[in-house]
Amino acid sequence: MAGRVVVITGASSGIGAELAQMLAERGASVVLVARREEKLEEVAGRCGDDTLVVPASVTEREEVRRVVRETLERFGRIDVWVNNAGQGISRQPSALTDEDIDEMMRINVKSVLYGMQEVLPHFRERGEGQIVNVSSLLGRIPFATIRSAYCGAKHFMNALTACFRAELGEAFPGIRISLVSPGVVYTDFGLSARHGGPDSRDFPGGQTPREVAEVIAGVIESGRPDVYTLPGAAKRVAGYYASLGEDAR
Repeated sequence: MAGRVVVITGASSGIGAELAQMLAERGASVVLVARREEKLEEVAGRCGDDTLVVPASVTEREEVRRVVRETLERFGRIDVWVNNAGQGISRQPSALTDEDIDEMMRINVKSVLYGMQEVLPHFRERGEGQIVNVSSLLGRIPFATIRSAYCGAKHFMNALTACFRAELGEAFPGIRISLVSPGVVYTDFGLSARHGGPDSRDFPGGQTPREVAEVIAGVIESGRPDVYTLPGAAKRVAGYYASLGEDAR
């Protein structure tokens, strides 16, 4: 990890803030990206001098382009780009509005697409780099109906991740595309969801932001393409789709 330059979106709190501090402690230079500059500065204070704060809205392509530009101006390269920014929603599928869908796509899909597309020319030029997209178990199993539009957005993001990996695989083997899927995480995610919602910290079987950050750090070290943060999650996903097949018969 030492010496790597890592850009982290959604770095002002939760998983992003924990990951930034963890990587900085292990010798990485971290670039903190989010809208809340004051919060970013607080995180930067825990990450040391080799930290760059870039207040930006990653739902705007030009803002993401600026993040790339300012990072290269400061550090000369980018080794890892972590697409961590996102937002949930609390609304049953029968009640979803056009605005609900548009917001979920903008925040959870377009922000990731912009990050991947804007850092990719730099990675292609270098012939190496890593993109880590933080998804959700809901991107595999849509078991929370109030999160329906969020589930759909994460399914879309998962597909983009896989397709980017397939596109780049043979021509650019040094560019790694990784997907990390947490379950419930004890953050403000629920309270900050569109239309509000239950506090994620009230649900059983979740993980702390630091536990999830530890998995992401491991993915950066290993380059693994697809990882769940919860033990047993892969079997749960496989079982869900196997049961659908049984019902179909």
